[in-house]
Amino acid sequence: MEASIQEVARLAGTTSRTLRHYDAIGLLPPTRIGHQGYRYYDAAALVRLQRILLLRDLGLGLEQIRQVLDAQTDEVGALRTHLAWLEAETDRLRRLRATVERTITALEEGAELMADDLLDGFDHTQYKDEVTERWGADAYAASDAWWRGMTEAERADWKARQTALSADWRAAAEAGADPASDEAQALAARHVAWLADIPGTPGHGGTPVKAYVVGLGEMYVADPRFAKHYGGPEGATFVRDALAVWAERH
Repeated sequence: MEASIQEVARLAGTTSRTLRHYDAIGLLPPTRIGHQGYRYYDAAALVRLQRILLLRDLGLGLEQIRQVLDAQTDEVGALRTHLAWLEAETDRLRRLRATVERTITALEEGAELMADDLLDGFDHTQYKDEVTERWGADAYAASDAWWRGMTEAERADWKARQTALSADWRAAAEAGADPASDEAQALAARHVAWLADIPGTPGHGGTPVKAYVVGLGEMYVADPRFAKHYGGPEGATFVRDALAVWAERH
């Protein structure tokens, strides 16, 4: 399969000029250049373009996209990550849609408007009470300030890391990996490094403490809101067990 630059631009909702720019910066070279300089793209190039467009929708800049594509050489694995993000985004939009629908119904029927109903799905601080109870008000304040201080691109990049990690955990669990295996322990190490990036949490900037890592694993299993990120109770159990093994070894 091969498509001309005009066909690709039309199907992708972009422009030939944009595709030529992607070529100029080495992000998406055409498969071949034909008669009179016409550019053509094969299936592999279109898969790469799909990944570029998905990452662009996450808010990443072109240089960040290049870095992600260079790092993620497993295209199927990368697309599974994108799929997981799309599923999470679909859930978020479904929740926001339900919120707006309730508001419309309440306004049409003259019903009382409740703050919880009006703002459901918008608040990133939904875990404030739990974080404060477990690790203190200072921990929440530090992490909240960190999140609010991010640019949209930085937030998108952090969410992409989280989504990729969740997708890889689910894939390993579905494949029946042993929590103590090299594969699972590599994921656990990634998970711990991801946790260490969050200000206000135990071990920020270094290695999170054992009790914190083990406690989070237990919370993933106990709380359906967290378990769903790992494919449900079975996936969360796999994550918990792998983190427990990592904590014992470190």
